[in-house]
Amino acid sequence: MARRKGNRAAVTPRSEARPKLLSIVCPAYNETENLAAFVVSVEACMRAIAQPFEIVFVNDGSSDGTLELMNRLRQTHGRIAIVDLSRNFGKEIATTAGLDQAKGDAVVVIDADLQDPPEIIAEMIAGWREGYDVVYARRRERHGDGPVKKLTAALFYRVIHRVGAVEVPENVGDFRLMSRKAVDAVCSMREQHRFMKGIFAWIGFPSMEVLYDRAPRAAGTTKWNYWRLWNLSIEGITSSTLAPLKFSTYFGFATALVAFVSGAFFIVKTLFFGDPVPGFPTLVVVVLFLGGIQLMVLGVIGEYLGRVFNETKRRPLYFATEVYPSDAGSGWPTVRKAV
Repeated sequence: MARRKGNRAAVTPRSEARPKLLSIVCPAYNETENLAAFVVSVEACMRAIAQPFEIVFVNDGSSDGTLELMNRLRQTHGRIAIVDLSRNFGKEIATTAGLDQAKGDAVVVIDADLQDPPEIIAEMIAGWREGYDVVYARRRERHGDGPVKKLTAALFYRVIHRVGAVEVPENVGDFRLMSRKAVDAVCSMREQHRFMKGIFAWIGFPSMEVLYDRAPRAAGTTKWNYWRLWNLSIEGITSSTLAPLKFSTYFGFATALVAFVSGAFFIVKTLFFGDPVPGFPTLVVVVLFLGGIQLMVLGVIGEYLGRVFNETKRRPLYFATEVYPSDAGSGWPTVRKAV
């Protein structure tokens, strides 16, 4: 595993060799095939480096036996907290729910499918010890991803780099370690339309990267089809920048300029040379072209207006049916109702 630093500010090494408690946040939706192996792998990795930890599972409205398996794992292994969301809110909000409940002085966000190997956490802790508040894992290879997915991901990052207000690291998912300061900053941002990669980048604390090769899923199938990825891309762009609105304005001005010049040309041509051709097909094409542009611009405005509408409702991000704390650092916990 290679490691390369990517901070923009000087850092001061921490005096502690490791966090007193490391919270590992894992959102899960229909992951019964992976959770048991995930817990075994995490425990082995943490035991190897003598790191106190807790796992914070977030059941994101699963329709299979995910919640029941989480409860069995909690009874068998301990040190497992469970946040049972009242319905499927999506991965971005499920991740937020896990961060809200994590009580460690450092927090790792990781998926349950074992594509992101828990062994990398040891290198992340080394970066935390050096003084970095965010240590993110950059994918060197994306085994298991097809060429179309790799291409669309590359195009998305190219667009977000050009139009975004902050730099979102390329080939970086949610897999990262954050200090308590960084976690508190992320949790203070409560917008409804959440693009976690953009939020992680926006807080701007000193960061470094760890390179790794991403493995195929251990079991099961991905929940991210191309339609969901497309919607996530739109969410990422609209939540990170006003560039689409600015582009619509510039495009509108450019179209108006072309229409003005074309109109002047046809007026001069008619006055001096006449116009024997009625030009009905040209008129239809121009009308449809301008109508399409207007609908496109209205669509962009509607996307932003819809997000403003949702934010003004000021609804909670999620509701949890139950929250089961972990027994990390204390005796066996009692079950308490979520508020």
